[in-house]
Amino acid sequence: MPQDYRRFNGPEDSISYKCFTKNYLKTYDELYNELLDDKELRKDGRALSEARSMFATTQVVTQAKGSAYIERNNTKIICAVFDPREIPHQNEFSQLGQIFCEVKFAPFSCPRRRRPHAPDTEEKAMSAALRKALEPAVCRHLFPNYQVDVFIYILEHDGACLANAINAAGLALADAAVPMYDIITASSIAVIGNKIFVDPTEAEEHIALTSPDSDTSHGIITMSMLPELKQISHFTHIGYVDAESLTQAMDILEKECTDIVPHVQKILVGNLVKGFEQRKKIDQEAKEREKLLNAKMEEWKTLLNAG
Repeated sequence: MPQDYRRFNGPEDSISYKCFTKNYLKTYDELYNELLDDKELRKDGRALSEARSMFATTQVVTQAKGSAYIERNNTKIICAVFDPREIPHQNEFSQLGQIFCEVKFAPFSCPRRRRPHAPDTEEKAMSAALRKALEPAVCRHLFPNYQVDVFIYILEHDGACLANAINAAGLALADAAVPMYDIITASSIAVIGNKIFVDPTEAEEHIALTSPDSDTSHGIITMSMLPELKQISHFTHIGYVDAESLTQAMDILEKECTDIVPHVQKILVGNLVKGFEQRKKIDQEAKEREKLLNAKMEEWKTLLNAG
């Protein structure tokens, strides 16, 4: 990606000044003790089992066939889906269409370090995970030898980026009228010891991944599913979690994925109603123009006959 020469771009190996502040120099125990207060509430006032409120909308990128924007507090993601195009550099005919996914962090999106312009390993891993999650949901047999391009741009990273990227991609695919078996939703949790943080923030994810005790359950689990079909399309886990905690985590993730469905349905139905209203308005305006044109034609005929 080319650099923006209209702004000052720091060196690629620069380190944010935030890494030298008091909050970033704290030990693991100090950060862990600050996660919850005396009432077992998180810093933003949520309970352990409570997810952040979600704001979502579509049709935000005018050049794209379909687009979506999802915001969960400080996690902000935008997605664009473009028309199917023939698979480039394809020698053999493919019976199934392909999905090309690209995830990109904005240089200023992450609180701990500045993102480089070139794709790094995390972005490539998220792109591959996004593609694996979307493939079971899309009717790829309907566009053989073609591919659908899905681009994710993370404007601000405050945890659960992969889950929200999948939610944004599913909403954008539906907005683009791409045939799908079901609405795809995703959710993420952070496991820290015997506590499970639903929809974790970036600070909670950081502590879950930097646990000094390898024998204690810790890590991040993300699951995407097709709620109506009761099928899991993708499951990823980073860290170590015992079998009991994993079973409990999957039950929580399934419930969270199901809870997102009404929000997506409300947006899609709202877009459909809005489209019908616009079509009705356009038809009404066309009839009025036709009526005026006919009246003008009759006036001209009268003038010609009189002359």
